[in-house]
Amino acid sequence: MMYFSVLREICAFKIHGQELPFEAVVLNKTSGEGRLRAKSPIDCEFQKEYTFIIQAYDCGAGPHETAWKKSHKAVVHIQVKDVNEFAPTFKEPAYKTVVTEGKIYDSILQVEAVDEDCSPQYSQICNYEIVTTDVPFAIDRNGNIRNTEKLSYDKQHQYEILVTAYDCGQKPAAQDTLVQVDVKPVCKPGWQDWTKRIEYQPGSGSMPLFPSIRLETCDGAVSSLQIVAELQTNYIGKGCDRETYSEKSLQKLCGASSGIIDLLPSPSAATNWTAGLRVDSSEMIFKFDGRQGAKIPDGIVPKNLTDQFTITMWMKHGPSPGVRAEKETILCNSDKTEMNRHHYALYVHNCRLVFLLRKDFDQADTFRPAEFHWKLDQICDKEWHYYVINVEFPVVTLYMDGATYEPYLVTNDWPIHPSHIAMQLTVGACWQGGEVTKPRFTQFFHGSLASLTIRPGKMESQKVISCLQACKEGLDINSLESLGQGIKYHFNPSQSVLVMEGEDIGNINRALQKVSYINSRQFPTAGVRRLKVSSKVQCFGEDVCISIPEVDAYVMVLQAIEPQITLQGTDHFWRPAAQFESARGVTLFPDLKIVSTFARTEAPRDMKTTAPKSEVLEEMLHNLDFCDILVIGGDLDPRQECLELNHSELHQRHLDATNSTAGYSIYGVGSMSRYEQVLHHIRYRNWHPASLEARRFRIKCSELNGRYTSNEFNLEVSVLHEDRVSDKEHVNHLIVQPPFLQSVHHPESRSSIQRSSVVPSIATVVIIISVCMLVFVVAMGVYRVRIAHQHFIQETEAAKESEMDWDDSALTITVNPMEKHAGPGHGEDETEGEEEEEAEEDMSSSSGSDDSEEEEEEEGTGRGRHGQSGARQAQLEWDDSTLPY
Repeated sequence: MMYFSVLREICAFKIHGQELPFEAVVLNKTSGEGRLRAKSPIDCEFQKEYTFIIQAYDCGAGPHETAWKKSHKAVVHIQVKDVNEFAPTFKEPAYKTVVTEGKIYDSILQVEAVDEDCSPQYSQICNYEIVTTDVPFAIDRNGNIRNTEKLSYDKQHQYEILVTAYDCGQKPAAQDTLVQVDVKPVCKPGWQDWTKRIEYQPGSGSMPLFPSIRLETCDGAVSSLQIVAELQTNYIGKGCDRETYSEKSLQKLCGASSGIIDLLPSPSAATNWTAGLRVDSSEMIFKFDGRQGAKIPDGIVPKNLTDQFTITMWMKHGPSPGVRAEKETILCNSDKTEMNRHHYALYVHNCRLVFLLRKDFDQADTFRPAEFHWKLDQICDKEWHYYVINVEFPVVTLYMDGATYEPYLVTNDWPIHPSHIAMQLTVGACWQGGEVTKPRFTQFFHGSLASLTIRPGKMESQKVISCLQACKEGLDINSLESLGQGIKYHFNPSQSVLVMEGEDIGNINRALQKVSYINSRQFPTAGVRRLKVSSKVQCFGEDVCISIPEVDAYVMVLQAIEPQITLQGTDHFWRPAAQFESARGVTLFPDLKIVSTFARTEAPRDMKTTAPKSEVLEEMLHNLDFCDILVIGGDLDPRQECLELNHSELHQRHLDATNSTAGYSIYGVGSMSRYEQVLHHIRYRNWHPASLEARRFRIKCSELNGRYTSNEFNLEVSVLHEDRVSDKEHVNHLIVQPPFLQSVHHPESRSSIQRSSVVPSIATVVIIISVCMLVFVVAMGVYRVRIAHQHFIQETEAAKESEMDWDDSALTITVNPMEKHAGPGHGEDETEGEEEEEAEEDMSSSSGSDDSEEEEEEEGTGRGRHGQSGARQAQLEWDDSTLPY
């Protein structure tokens, strides 16, 4: 607003200009005072200043303005004062730059902000600031960003920082800008785009290890490249992941000759000589610390091995302590007493493997090859190796990890003269029976042994030897056809080392991307397998060539799903005594089922719910390697009883078995269905069953040499003697079906009686009454047995008739209500008193197998005193194949 005045009486002011936002008004005509004011809002950002002309007009002599006189023109200059209404804004919403690691930059990049205010005070940016804390960057007043320390690609690949700006009125930017700084590594030759940890899920087959790997040469002139990929598994099992079946099962799988004798079997009642040794049961590895040995019982290994035999073993051994190490005996056959002659032995001496074989004197008393020496670095490298000694006297050949080695030294000796001194075969030390005060072990072994076997009379083939030591895991190449031209590759025998050569870097990259890991075991050993890739580069005529760092990764084999093996079937039944005496005997497990399941976690179908995950059991298929049938309650008496199985049942399913008084053992790697079929044919015979009440058996099956075991399935088979058979025939008249009834059988539970369901109305009443009478007889017998053991002769006759669990799956029982039937020893006065007990006894009969077993134990005491077993018939299953109809 502006004030001004003139000398004469003034009537108006006039502003010259177009569309000016100002107007002038007269405040006092006499004094000529007026006011200049804005007609509308004025914005400095729209126009900072205005310049225009204004004139004053007097009132004049006439009424028209044309007669008014005007003043001279006055120039008016108006400058608009700014208000800090706008905040700074950045020209770019985000900034991005790339820097090389290891350098200090004066300026990495510059950010710029602007302000829409019109005045220099509010429109200029006076300061920039980094909002993000703890970053190695700084910014100046002009927006230049620099790093305050050397950046490292290995430490951090990328930085993201926020920057704000302030105008000179200290008003901050409305929105911060994002600055992204990517750190580029200094070009270093090496393999790129690979991961250190590679997870392998069991059962996933061949899995690529480096699907995106590539070689960065930093523009180096490479003429050729050699790559060596090595899978390190020497700390897994016996050098790698191999099948952990028993040695006999492995020999059979690989097609080895029969007659293999396992000298280090799993400790058991039949093979108890390894019970005192330290053993890793999961892998059946025996550890010898130089203080123990094992005596092999007489008769396990024949005295005469013949001129052809084979010794196999897994061994891990390190350097022997001391300057002059003693012999470390692996296997030794020496005199048991009187003398100290070694007939044959296998031992380690100063990291040399020595096999001693002293032949008996037969014809010519001459020198013969007696000691065979092999000097190998692997004997003392503390790693697992597989050794096979094939003897075809006088030639002895060593196979180590499938490779053939001839002895570097063979010494001769005189043959041993025959004597009547018994020999002692030992493992882990040698037996010194003579030349000492007290016989003792000597020359102890330090190391680990596994699968030590001897095969008299035959040598193993190269194919079998390779199979026995083969790894189940290794390196593989997917699609060999697509490797590309110019790529050469080579695997070692165990496929743990792969060598590839080529000239084109692109082909080498594609070839390495196809290298994979494979584990063919269904249940592999979980854990880490280290993986190393080394490279050797040749350049075009240059003395100095690039160096490629080694790739150090590992394969993590995850834990396999553990199976739950379950044995199911009938666990208690009765058979007549005559069936036990028959040539076929009694089939023990006709309906046995072997099922293996695993638990799978299943997420809820509705993802919005918070319900917990549920576990679902799914069936899985895998092999078994043995099933043991044990006799419970005392060994079998071979004079009157035995377990039998036709050998054809075993051979056609490629299984073996051993039979003893303690039970029957079926072994060999085979499917669960094969084992089921064989177990269905196991029979029990007893030539004198008169004194036998029952026999109990227990089955337990295994996979992977006991790594996974089934439940213990118990079976009790009882003898039905002639007096009980007569009682059964006594009630057979109840089974005669009236001619007017037509039976329609409906399946119920396995132990229930199938009843007629399509009958006339009168017949329905007859059946109901008959069933009631039958329940009454059963309840009466149970009651009498419980309270009247002292009158066993009379009461057991009643129990025999009433407490039998009939296997009447093919019978229809109809009782004629017009015919009165009473069991022996059941008077009318007893019947009236026992009717009150019928409901209670009928309810207790369904209380389950646990109560029934307790009843059997209670009633067993009475049977022991009186020689009767009638009360045990409450849970018995009848064999009605001989009943008349």
